[in-house]
Amino acid sequence: MAIAYELAIGARYTRVRRGSRRNAFISFIALSAMAGIALGVAALIAVLSVVNGFSKELRERILAVVSHVELRGMPQLADWRQVAADAAREPHVKAAAPYVAGQAMLAAGGVNRAAAVRGIDPAREEAVADVGGHMREGALADLRPGEFGIVLGAELARALQLRIGDTVALIAPGGSGRAAASLPPVHAFRLVGTFELGMYEFDNGLALVNLADAQRVYGLSGVSGVRLRLDDAFAAPFVARDLWRKLPPPIEIRDWTLSHSNYFLAVAGAKRIMSLMLVLIVAVAAFNIVSAQVMMVTDKQADIAVLRTLGAAPSSIMSIFIVQGALIGAIGVALGVLGGVVLALNIETLVPLVERMFNVQFLDKSIYHIAELPSDLQRGDVVSVAAIALALALVATIYPAWKASRVNPAEALRYE
Repeated sequence: MAIAYELAIGARYTRVRRGSRRNAFISFIALSAMAGIALGVAALIAVLSVVNGFSKELRERILAVVSHVELRGMPQLADWRQVAADAAREPHVKAAAPYVAGQAMLAAGGVNRAAAVRGIDPAREEAVADVGGHMREGALADLRPGEFGIVLGAELARALQLRIGDTVALIAPGGSGRAAASLPPVHAFRLVGTFELGMYEFDNGLALVNLADAQRVYGLSGVSGVRLRLDDAFAAPFVARDLWRKLPPPIEIRDWTLSHSNYFLAVAGAKRIMSLMLVLIVAVAAFNIVSAQVMMVTDKQADIAVLRTLGAAPSSIMSIFIVQGALIGAIGVALGVLGGVVLALNIETLVPLVERMFNVQFLDKSIYHIAELPSDLQRGDVVSVAAIALALALVATIYPAWKASRVNPAEALRYE
């Protein structure tokens, strides 16, 4: 029964009290702490969801071009079909496609741009990448062998002032059979398509050509390597490790988490910093509970003294104020979680509404290449935020509750 009366008194002290100006002020401080916790928790959930959304969007756009695992020849693979067959024995491997990789200078209308050139087999490429789903004009199937067609990123085509059917000069260094001091040959390619992934690295620096045409340009009899698609992108490091043990050298094996780790490290770092900042905001709000409870203890000294004279132990007095502080924190966290979840689930709708109302633009597509604010609400983030906020609220109650348990009944009742 002791727990019952402690809970009852703690809950009673939590309610808004009318009467004296002092009681009203204490209630205001408690409500402010509750509102601060709610706002901090809601903001933290919404921000984490946006960061998760950016990470997911970034991953999907990278994997639209980059394969899960790449098997690179040193310097080339003469029998790529055998390598692909050996890799296909791995349970996670679902598709394989050859490629030729090189660097080139593209020139058109007096404008020059450097680009990474990738020779692909259009029929196989669709199985390992999703560039075809991001085509703005044309199709990968238009890259036919011997016709010297080329597909460019939209920004690269715009910089070269090219339209479908225009000719672009491709100047490729290297190539077997040429003297080192000789000038590189110039190949004329016809623009047959453009793609837009929303990532500067690819839209402004990637050119796709047919595999046979790339072999001719770079003087290769084989291919640069084989690209693999897995059933689970996050299994790529483990599959790469297993293939490294099984495939004969010299083959370099890289997975997408290594080749583009800088992007995800940047997002993860930003997420940690923003989380820390917002957790500090929640902590400031939680420690407002200290102010509210210290004032409450001072105001309720007579009540504490009466309870002590009736036989209440110091631990029971401490429990009463811990219950009160915990209730303030729990209500604030509950309201914050509810608000944060609603905001995270509707942020893609609310942000355009705010932009129209105030005539502002949060994300400039020319800079960020993302027109809408992405959101990916994850249950683990919500649970973690709620647990941290509750823990901070409980920590904030310890000192005022301990101070209440140390009240001397005789001193408290002397002037009553």
